[in-house]
Amino acid sequence: MSLFELRLLCPEDRVEPLSEALEALDALSVSVEDADALTEHERPLFGEPGMPAPQQGWRRSRISALFTDESQAQEAARLLPLQDFFAGCGVAAMVAVAPQDWVRLTQSQFSPVQITPDFWIVPSWHEPPAAARRCIRLDPGMAFGTGTHPTTRMCLRWIAGHAAELSSARVLDYGCGSGILAIGAAKFGAGEVDAVDIDPAAVQATQANAEANAVQLRTGLPERADGLYWVVLANILATPLKVLAPLLCAHVAEGGALVLAGILERQAGELQQAYAPWLALEVADSEDGWILMTARR
Repeated sequence: MSLFELRLLCPEDRVEPLSEALEALDALSVSVEDADALTEHERPLFGEPGMPAPQQGWRRSRISALFTDESQAQEAARLLPLQDFFAGCGVAAMVAVAPQDWVRLTQSQFSPVQITPDFWIVPSWHEPPAAARRCIRLDPGMAFGTGTHPTTRMCLRWIAGHAAELSSARVLDYGCGSGILAIGAAKFGAGEVDAVDIDPAAVQATQANAEANAVQLRTGLPERADGLYWVVLANILATPLKVLAPLLCAHVAEGGALVLAGILERQAGELQQAYAPWLALEVADSEDGWILMTARR
């Protein structure tokens, strides 16, 4: 069965009321794009991580709403122009959307992610590459991190590069998200791995991902972290990492390592200053404007 897409054009201040009206008219989904994208009038909307967006919306937006049948789309196209908030807006088109296998289409966009030549992140619908001696099964699209971001890849590269000292070691993944770093540490032989997060949903996701990868983790809220660890991993963002400096450093055992990510290159000095009372951070890796910082006690 085909779906029907209603396309509208509107100024920045009409996006919210139009989107709400479309939802009230039983649209299956509503998406918003820059109507000037790929033209000389295109205007970036998103800033750097941790920074506010330059503005709240585009000067002109294209709104696309999907409906289950043509009569619903036609009714929306008839009713919306009658509303006061439609001033300055317009109906651009109404088109049938051909049926697709959306699951297969989504899956086709994701392939295994190489961390090292023999360590990969592999979606569940893919066979592991022949070279993969170790792999983490984690499906893109699941919440809280899937290994496609440079910060995650750098942390996993560090884990793979320190496999010898991880053997039977005690490891803490602070702000675990999907648990991917904790799972990676367990795959490389860590003896006891604690994965903690302030978000209960992240804790649940971590536990489910650990089970899917046949590894044992101790999961929970941050108070679950207890005592000293040979490796403390935290892939968050620079601002919370600065706030957490005394707490994270207090968990690093003598001779152990602190591994931090979620940091932009320009933020290196800020982090070094924040951690200086406890540990001397150094840049250990970089990728696409992001850096990995580490320290030894």
